[in-house]
Amino acid sequence: MNLQSLESELKKRLDFPYNWGRKQSDEWDRKTKFIYQTQDFENLNNQCKDFDSELRNYAFNRWLNFWSAKAIEQIITNHPNVRKEENQFSKTVDFYISEIPFDHKSSVFPKQLGKSFDYAIDHKKELIEWLYQNQSQQGRKHFENRLFIIFFNEKSNEHWKLKTELTLIQEKIEDYLRNFSKDNLVSLNLDSREILSDVIWIKA
Repeated sequence: MNLQSLESELKKRLDFPYNWGRKQSDEWDRKTKFIYQTQDFENLNNQCKDFDSELRNYAFNRWLNFWSAKAIEQIITNHPNVRKEENQFSKTVDFYISEIPFDHKSSVFPKQLGKSFDYAIDHKKELIEWLYQNQSQQGRKHFENRLFIIFFNEKSNEHWKLKTELTLIQEKIEDYLRNFSKDNLVSLNLDSREILSDVIWIKA
């Protein structure tokens, strides 16, 4: 995967409104599963031409989220301190940092948290607990180690647009991995087990 060319494709999504219309569901995921084999935006748009606007927006958003996340995983697993999970179908492990298993989840800063971004930085554990309890429902929900990538655009509040900024994302991730320490991870007790988690902040 060429990050520069993928960044160019992802930025084509910026010309269209970002509106989910409804929460993610397993049913609509099945209807839009072609996004996994579609890397260029023009091809994506053609495959959505017979969709109503709600389902088309859903497909566009899933496409952006998936390919941005794939790029993030590539950036992370290219680091010498990281080992990629061999089972590509694993739902709970994407990679190992210093041999600690992690799933990764990219998310815009949640306004539903009811707290400011600065508050969340100072109360990272509270944010992480909220994310575990309120995101990734149905087939995506699990209580295992997770590394969160949180996007926050202070200027426009259109946080989702930062998912296209792969160069910026790469800088932030590589800086995090250079300074990674297990001692800095957040330890939670959820579902009667200990979970290790952390946040990489992507802010503009």
